Amino acid sequence: MLGTVLTVTAGAALAAPVAGLLTHRAIVRSGTARRLRIDGINGIDEQSYVRIGGLDHWVSVRGEDRDNPVVVELHGGPGSSNSILAGVSRDWERHVTLVRWDMRGTGKTLRRSGADGQGEMTFDRLVRDAVEVVEHVRERLGVRRVILMGCSFGSAIALRVARSRPDLVAAYVGTDQKIFDGGRDTSDYHAALDRLERAGKKKELAAVRAMGPDQRTWTAEQFSHFSRFASATDPHTFAAMKSVVMKSLWYSPLHSLREIVTFFRSFMVSAPVLPGTAALDDWADGTRFDVPFFVVQGACDLVNTPARARAFFDDVQAPVKDFTLIEDAGHFAVYRRPDLFLDLLLTRVLPALPGARQDA
Repeated sequence: MLGTVLTVTAGAALAAPVAGLLTHRAIVRSGTARRLRIDGINGIDEQSYVRIGGLDHWVSVRGEDRDNPVVVELHGGPGSSNSILAGVSRDWERHVTLVRWDMRGTGKTLRRSGADGQGEMTFDRLVRDAVEVVEHVRERLGVRRVILMGCSFGSAIALRVARSRPDLVAAYVGTDQKIFDGGRDTSDYHAALDRLERAGKKKELAAVRAMGPDQRTWTAEQFSHFSRFASATDPHTFAAMKSVVMKSLWYSPLHSLREIVTFFRSFMVSAPVLPGTAALDDWADGTRFDVPFFVVQGACDLVNTPARARAFFDDVQAPVKDFTLIEDAGHFAVYRRPDLFLDLLLTRVLPALPGARQDA
C-alpha cells in the first residue's frame, strides 16, 4: 500500500542535503517527544515486550489518568504499525488510556525476533494473539473490559474478538472498517481497474486484469500488488499516506532510522496472512454483537468502501450502534481528523460504556 509513497518520498529526500534533513528531523522529533511526555502522578507511559502466543510482542500503554477507560487499538496492514502515530493521537490520551500493539510480523515485534522468528503467520493466529493481548491489558490495568478499536485490516481481527468474546469488550469501534463477504462483491476490483485505466497505468492495469476478480486464487504477492495499485489511484488515501503516515514515520521519536526500514519490511513479512482471508464471510459469521457497536469511515475511502461497511452495519444487531462518515476523507480518516474522532469518543462511545472500569 505504501510502496508508491515511499518512492516519492525517497526521491524528495535524495534531492536535499542529507545532513540538513537529519538535523531537521532531530529538531522535530525532540519537540514531539516533549509533547508526548506524560508527567502526571496518575499517568502511565509504558513500552515493553509481552509474551503472546509464544512470541515477544511490543505493547505500548499511554494515558494521563489510569482511571480513564482503556482503548486497545489493532493496527491495519497487515504489517502497518500504528505506533508511529503517537503524535497524531496525543489528545486522545487525555481521555482514555491508549494501548498499541505491534502484531507478529510488524514493527518492533518483527525487529525483536526477526522475520524467521515470527512463528505462525495466519489470520487465525492474529485473532488469537489479539485475545491474549486484551487479557494481558485487563490484568495489567485492572479493568474488566476494554474498548476494542480496529483500524482497517485490524478491524477484521477486532470484529471477530468483539463477536466471540463480549466478556472482554466494553464497546467495539471500527475505523476504515474491513468487511469480508466470501468474495461475492467484486466491485472494488472493477473500480480499481477503472481508475488504473483512466490514469493510463497500462502495466499495472494488465497485472490486475491477469489476477482476475476472484481473490481466493490470489497469491500473497498479488494481494500486495492490488493494494498498492488501488491505493496509488485513490487521491484521498494517497494524500493521507504522505501527510499523515509518512510524515509521522519520519518524525516519530519512538523510531530509529533502522526501524523505518523495518516498518516497510513488515508489509512483506506479513503478506502471507492475506490469502487466508479471501474466503472469510462476516455475514456468515454472524451480525449479532452483544456490545455497543461503532463504525467510523472516510466518506471517500476507496480502499475499504463506506458502502460495504454500511451494508454490514445495517444488518448488525447490537445494544447501541452508530455509523459515522468523515466527509472529505478517505482511508486513515480518523488520523486525518483526530479531532473529529476524539469528539466521537467523548459524545458517543464513552457514554455508551456499560461500566467498563471494574476490578478484574
